[in-house]
This record gives sequence, structure tokens and C-alpha cells, in this order.
Amino acid sequence: MMTQSIIKPNLTIPPLENGDKLTRFDALLRIEKGGQSIISEDDYVEGAPELIVEIAASKVSIDLNDKMKAYRRNQVQEYLVWRVYDNEFDWFRLREGKYIKLEPDENGVIKSEIYSGLWLDINALLIGNLARVLEVLQQGLATKEHQEFVNLLSNS
Repeated sequence: MMTQSIIKPNLTIPPLENGDKLTRFDALLRIEKGGQSIISEDDYVEGAPELIVEIAASKVSIDLNDKMKAYRRNQVQEYLVWRVYDNEFDWFRLREGKYIKLEPDENGVIKSEIYSGLWLDINALLIGNLARVLEVLQQGLATKEHQEFVNLLSNS
């Protein structure tokens, strides 16, 4: 397996060397070989994954403040927050030590800069059109860039 996704409520990453705890996120993606984190023998994620997803309702201020700062300090490369009550979706990319909000392209699609081919139609997600969300994801996975990414991971 080249990349690994984990969707597990209340999954805990042990405290990192700087004392930060990256806990209670909703999902993550990590590059298994050559990535920033490992899975320990007792099934803990050690180190920061490349991408973390939060689904935020009443805890928006925590997700967009305290957690964002901890993720930035620990080099989580992409941080996604679905603000359910606000009907908003934020996708941040770490650049030069700061999170920059990625904007959708002319078709309303945000494309991961870490996981080539990971595309999300924000509007379709927000209105619950999961067929369209899946269609756009499949388009991203069918690109030459995604195949190159897969080949790169396969060779590492």
C-alpha cells in the first residue's frame, strides 16, 4: 500500500516531540513509504500525516484556531475543514510555514497539491450531490498526473 487513509473517530496520535497532540480529527491521508508519519507496532500514527480532514459543527473555532496552529507547527501539508453549519468548506495548503486557502478552479473544483488526482467539487459536496462528488474524484484519478503520482509512490 502506497498511501493510507484512516477514518476513525477519536483516533489519537501520541504527543509529538514538541508536545503537540494531533487528536480527534475525522480523517487523514498519509503517505506510507517516504511520508511524514508511520504506524507504530501498537497501531498509533506517529508523526504528522500529510492531510487531515475535520468536519466541524460547534467546534469551528477550535478547528480553525488551535488545531490549525498545531497542524501548521507539525507540518501537516493539507488541512480540510467542512464547516457544516456555515455550509462552507475550507482547503488549506501549508506553504512557507503558513496555511494558504486553496480556491476552487473555474469549475468549482479544488485539487490537492500533495495527492495528485484528489479532486473535490465543493458545491456538489455542500448540496449533497454525492454522485457529482464521485464523478469529479474519478476524473482526477484518471489523469496522467495521478498515474505519475502512483508510479512515484510505487517506486519509493
